[in-house]
Amino acid sequence: MSQPLELGLKEEPLPAWCWSQFSFFMMVGPNGNESSATYFILIGLPGLEEAQFWLAFPLCSLYLIAVLGNLTIIYVVRAEHSLHEPMYIFLCMLSGIDILISTSSMPKMLAIFWFNSTTIQFDACLLQMFAIHSLSGMESTVLLAMAFDRYVAICHPLRHATVLTLPRVTKIGVAAVVRGAALMAPLPVFIKQLPFCRSNILSHSYCLHQDVMKLACDDIQVNVIYGLIVIISAIGLDSLLISFSYLLILKTVLGLTREAQAKAFGTCVSHVCAVFIFYVPFIGLSMVHRFSKRRDSLLPVILANIYLLVPPVLNPIVYGVKTKEIRQRILRLFHMATHASEP
Repeated sequence: MSQPLELGLKEEPLPAWCWSQFSFFMMVGPNGNESSATYFILIGLPGLEEAQFWLAFPLCSLYLIAVLGNLTIIYVVRAEHSLHEPMYIFLCMLSGIDILISTSSMPKMLAIFWFNSTTIQFDACLLQMFAIHSLSGMESTVLLAMAFDRYVAICHPLRHATVLTLPRVTKIGVAAVVRGAALMAPLPVFIKQLPFCRSNILSHSYCLHQDVMKLACDDIQVNVIYGLIVIISAIGLDSLLISFSYLLILKTVLGLTREAQAKAFGTCVSHVCAVFIFYVPFIGLSMVHRFSKRRDSLLPVILANIYLLVPPVLNPIVYGVKTKEIRQRILRLFHMATHASEP
């Protein structure tokens, strides 16, 4: 009787996501017709699974820098009464949004990298998706409001105090929240109506509308069209109005003296940097999702992580370095803390 050959091969256990994928197909049935996804799998960084544990340490450091930096901006503006002006109040709004938008994604991302916690429940995924997209819309609106503030301050300085009063600035902040939430509210509703029968593995480290809808086994034309409407009516319109406001500012500034030109440009540099820091990754991510055919590509994942982490990190640094009043107040705080720690 012949004996089975011993080839000396070592049996390797299947990765956790393979078992999750198997259980997902068992849940939806062999035909893949009936499905309602109860969870998704976030794979983190495709192709860099072995390095994710170590990459989490610099990402965590950047997240802490973002939170501490933006909290410092908020504290400084609140504590210094001379900074209770529209430009700095809008900056506080921007800092608050940056804290929320990074916190909506980074804790789960770190859990994936450190603890292999790749599973996210369907409703939690929709909530994260809504938070990220709505906060992005709010940030775009606040950047537009800051551009309007710079336009009034430079082109119509005598009317600045009467146009941008504190109650009006508060209303603009409320409008930014309502606008961002209202524009993005239909997205989870549309996703909820879709059947999922192909896969439940998302190619990002967090839930994005563009990523989730591609897993559906039904027509996603409504999602695609509404996504384009949101991008054009919110991000596209805001960026166009910001560009137009700076054209008007440039036209006014060119007619001033050299000293006045330097002062006017100095008040706009920080905001221009914030605009580029926010819109360039966003536009790049949207273009990659719109035209990329490969789901396993690392480029959109890297752009998505840059889009959510880099602006919250850089905005407080840019405003802290470029804005004289904030820089002086922060240096004063460090000076007081240093003297307080001395015996």
